[in-house]
Amino acid sequence: MNDILKHTSDNQGILEASCLPVDREPEILSLRPEHFSDYVGQTEVVEALKIAIEAAVKRDEPVDHIIFHGPPGLGKTTLAHIIANEMGGNLITTAGPSLEKGGDLIGILTHLEDKDTLFIDEIHRTPKIVEEFLYPAMEDFAIDFIFDKGIHARSHKYRLNRFTLVGATTRVGLLSAPLRDRFGIFKTLDFYTEEDLVNIIERSSALLNVTIDTHGAIELSKRSRGTPRIVNRLLKRVRDYAQVRADGIITRKIVEKALSLEGVDKKGLTHLDRRYLTIIIEFYKGGPVGIEAIAATLQEETDTLVDVIEPYLLKIGMVTRTSSGRKASQAAYRHLGYGVQKKLFQ
Repeated sequence: MNDILKHTSDNQGILEASCLPVDREPEILSLRPEHFSDYVGQTEVVEALKIAIEAAVKRDEPVDHIIFHGPPGLGKTTLAHIIANEMGGNLITTAGPSLEKGGDLIGILTHLEDKDTLFIDEIHRTPKIVEEFLYPAMEDFAIDFIFDKGIHARSHKYRLNRFTLVGATTRVGLLSAPLRDRFGIFKTLDFYTEEDLVNIIERSSALLNVTIDTHGAIELSKRSRGTPRIVNRLLKRVRDYAQVRADGIITRKIVEKALSLEGVDKKGLTHLDRRYLTIIIEFYKGGPVGIEAIAATLQEETDTLVDVIEPYLLKIGMVTRTSSGRKASQAAYRHLGYGVQKKLFQ
């Protein structure tokens, strides 16, 4: 036991580094809602969480462990912050890849206070040896230590304070069954509607002391890929453009000019999105083509394409997945200005 605690103490600096907030960008942190009353969108998810938290508070218990699944930027980290605030505890954040050894996780778990919230981003990338320490911690709020080996082996159960684990993943299929089954609340976050994004723009512009008219907000929402993180980033860039090249007021024309410089088109596609579609159309004659081949041609990581690029393209119907690979749709051909050969889609 002493050896384990000494290992934990020796690695305290590493643990502190691994527990830093996953999303450090000042613009996101400054615009992040702190309570459900300020949160926009994901209505059904928010309502279910409100009920679960209110019931847990009445019972003086931590809320059940929660897993959030969805593409990046839809509010998984923000919801973890809100849950911690609503429960009246602290939020401790880390990421699956940062937990390289069991001692890393033990150091975090043993420092949790009653009703704290532990947020693990990219939880599907948690090493198996570390994940196994989560099982008893989630079920019994305890960790089992094994001392010595062979016939001299003995175990000790270390009791933890009651906490809530919030996991976030873009790849729910990669979660192991034992870990997935230990979450009591499973919520999928979807892309935001343009109406919700306009509401986010209005809230963020007020916090940033920026003036944006209705047409400007609508145009910005259309180019934000249904993602709050992106809409806040683009709002900052458009604000900069308006202050330098105009009178500081954001209109539709200002949004169009500013985002043209950023390489964001009317559908919200970036340069990488368009390269992805162009390669399927030009190099592979519209597909089908495997994701590994596309990644190799683009010289990008497969995970980047699957987690960041494809979800939105699939959502708006620019690309389809088949058993043979990815195919560009007629909408992709039209958007990029290619002539549509009907036989390709028969």
